[in-house]
Amino acid sequence: MRILNFGSLNIDYVYAVDAFLRPGETKAAQRLMVNCGGKGLNQSIAAAKAGNTVWHAGLLGDAAGMLRDKLVENGVDVRLLTPVAAPAGHAIIQVDESGQNCILLYGGTNRMLTEEWIDAAFDAFTAQGEDGLVLLQNETNLVPYIIRQAAARGLAVALNAAPMDAGVQAYPLDQLTWLIVNEVEGGALAGTEDEDAILPRLHAQYPHCGVLLTLGVRGARCMEPCGRITRCGSLPVRAVDTTAAGDTFTGYFLYGMLRGLPVSDTLRLATTASALCVGRPGAADSVPEKAEVEAVQKDGRLGALAVHVEEVEA
Repeated sequence: MRILNFGSLNIDYVYAVDAFLRPGETKAAQRLMVNCGGKGLNQSIAAAKAGNTVWHAGLLGDAAGMLRDKLVENGVDVRLLTPVAAPAGHAIIQVDESGQNCILLYGGTNRMLTEEWIDAAFDAFTAQGEDGLVLLQNETNLVPYIIRQAAARGLAVALNAAPMDAGVQAYPLDQLTWLIVNEVEGGALAGTEDEDAILPRLHAQYPHCGVLLTLGVRGARCMEPCGRITRCGSLPVRAVDTTAAGDTFTGYFLYGMLRGLPVSDTLRLATTASALCVGRPGAADSVPEKAEVEAVQKDGRLGALAVHVEEVEA
């Protein structure tokens, strides 16, 4: 199944620091890297590297040719990228010595989509086949419109509700096939800080939607529409840069789900890919190839992954 990603495209300015800036503080960065990024671009590349056929739809801003080149380099179809004369999306990213990050986003052309342009992108995609999954993040505008249009056309829809804001609560989440959240996003949507209550509450709100909950070093959990919950642990790796870890997980998770793999195998695959990603600097460039992920799984160099399935009570 093909993926149509209405995804953000950002130029990432990454500053290595000993610790994150505090209010009123000025400090010198240890080094600067300029990378291709944006959750949309990262997820397109991760999904393509995992083995999916991916179309990326977006508006390409000023001096952003490097973003198109990066997508092409990684096997993503770019026929739905439209150049526009406006500032491109970009991010200011601090990465500290532990590999954690904080990110300031400027939406730029990512926030300039129109309904007419979206409809034209859908028409071009469905002209090549009526099956597919639409992938979204909360870094572009008109996300609710895209969800409704995808559902109306009979396409599956996956939303990574990041970055989280109050507007997500009003999105037509009941029309999703998959909702992908971390503990902060999931807690906000479920109205709880209890990690164990997030999936049951979201399932009660959106019973026809599968939910993937990523928890960083505490692993990941997946609740299928039938109510079955699968829990997967994490792998012990030294974090260098966590910027694209969640995006890598998403791309590989969708590969497994679209190929009909068991959820347990899918979580093992996505967890291994994400573990390799955090051990490298950068965003898109840190996403591993599927052959490398499978080799690491086979030789067990990162250790074994504990997976537990909670069957639905009769």
